[in-house]
Amino acid sequence: MIKNYVSMLKSEFRGYGPKSLLGDVMAGLTVCAVALPLALAFGVSCGADAAAGLITAILSGLVISALSGASFQISGPTGAMTAVLVTIIAKDGGELSGVFLVGLIAGALMLLAGILKLGKLVHLIPKPVITGFTSGIAVIIALGQIDNFFAVTSKGDSAVQKLLSYGTLGFSPDWRAVAIGLLVIAIMIVWPKKWNAKVPSSLVGIIVAAVAAAFLFPDIATVGAIPKTIFLENRLDFSKIEWNAFSSYVGPALTVAMLGMIESLLCGASASAMTKGHFDADIELVGQGVGNMIIPFFGGVPATAAIARTSVAIKSGCKTRLTGVFHAVFLLLSMFLLGDVMSRLPMAALAGVLMMTAWRMNEWHEIRQIFKRGFKSEIAQYLITLVATVVFDLTVAIVIGIAFSLLAFISRVLEIHLDHSMVDSARMPGVDLNKFGNTCVVYITGAVFFANTQRILDYVAELPPADRVILSVRGVSVMDPDAAQMLLKLAGDYEARGVELLICGLNDKVRRILDRAGVTEKIGEENFYWSVDRALFEER
Repeated sequence: MIKNYVSMLKSEFRGYGPKSLLGDVMAGLTVCAVALPLALAFGVSCGADAAAGLITAILSGLVISALSGASFQISGPTGAMTAVLVTIIAKDGGELSGVFLVGLIAGALMLLAGILKLGKLVHLIPKPVITGFTSGIAVIIALGQIDNFFAVTSKGDSAVQKLLSYGTLGFSPDWRAVAIGLLVIAIMIVWPKKWNAKVPSSLVGIIVAAVAAAFLFPDIATVGAIPKTIFLENRLDFSKIEWNAFSSYVGPALTVAMLGMIESLLCGASASAMTKGHFDADIELVGQGVGNMIIPFFGGVPATAAIARTSVAIKSGCKTRLTGVFHAVFLLLSMFLLGDVMSRLPMAALAGVLMMTAWRMNEWHEIRQIFKRGFKSEIAQYLITLVATVVFDLTVAIVIGIAFSLLAFISRVLEIHLDHSMVDSARMPGVDLNKFGNTCVVYITGAVFFANTQRILDYVAELPPADRVILSVRGVSVMDPDAAQMLLKLAGDYEARGVELLICGLNDKVRRILDRAGVTEKIGEENFYWSVDRALFEER
């Protein structure tokens, strides 16, 4: 893997010069403008603070970008990750020590997955499940920002619990906060797309909102102090961890690791399709793992690759992974130079950014296609995963989505088609049928295995009387040992009744199963044919 990484770097920086360096610097500056408001917002939304989100983005750029499996990946705090972290922090009563430990364990799991070359496993997750998962996360993010957007208070560990708590706690919005949040949303909606590539709408929105709030509503809730240090006071400290509760963090860490793998690898696959560039999934997992193991020691939260920031980097002329590093450097400078300004940003403004981000992170084109295609299984996969993501743990949602997809697939596999025809003068005019005897040809199409063998037996039991039965299995792609045993039983029954059994159209895999099951020996090698016509016409 190290050899592949070194080879990737040599190829990436071959012919690198001042022009490429300038391209990376300018692209890094543009990505910084996009990442800054998102880092602050995601830090707050997960239950930590703005500084934690900022530190996460900085270290992600410095470490994960440098070790990435591609030249274009930009990592940092993401909306999907905050949906997991907010629950962990809520259960710990607002303490971050659990999140830091979860991040460390998750990083180790991702590192191990990369070393074991498990990067390709993410492609086993069906697209409707991933789309439903993303939409569910978007709902969680939006629900999680109701408190900040309306300046109200809720209770509960999950977004759904918080929403239900308004029934007992009451819901009395501060319309000043709502006005600021709506102002940000309005700017992000009307801001021209061609301008967005240079000056992100989210950055413009929070700047305008901050100025408006400073003059009109100076006492609404703000982000608060931004420390001017890369080592936050609240960071991973093994002495503060309750080791007797260690096992309770393993499940959340697995969730974070799975989410980090899914989001990072899907981002890489999508971006490599945009750039036609090389992407090594296993090296990416190693980079994500190392980065997420380091970040907690500085006070940051778990990170993953982000498609929004990555696409901005690509569109801004990213040349190498130095774009991610430069974006981190610019964020670090912002922390030191603009910390006082960022501390005055209204929480409602960040909530507005996140609500728009939640809306935009839905894969609307894919969602429309799912419903337009009209496949009930796809629609069900999408909706079930969406609901499970909102109601249950995100790992549970993925498992439920995949399990339902497998059940839907198995139900389709169970659909076996059976048909038959008698060899008669209507089908074969001008042919002497006496030489064939009374022959019935049975056509089987589909996978034949334990779940549908009884249906085949029931079908052949209803066939018209015949002296010879030809089974055409050209449409059978796979057969399991139980199905082979069914054929062995059928051959024995026909032999006892004096009926000749022939089989034609076998592929090599099915033939090996029949050989091992004793079917070939039972009916005789001479009774296997390539096709029905050969079974009928070849001299015996």
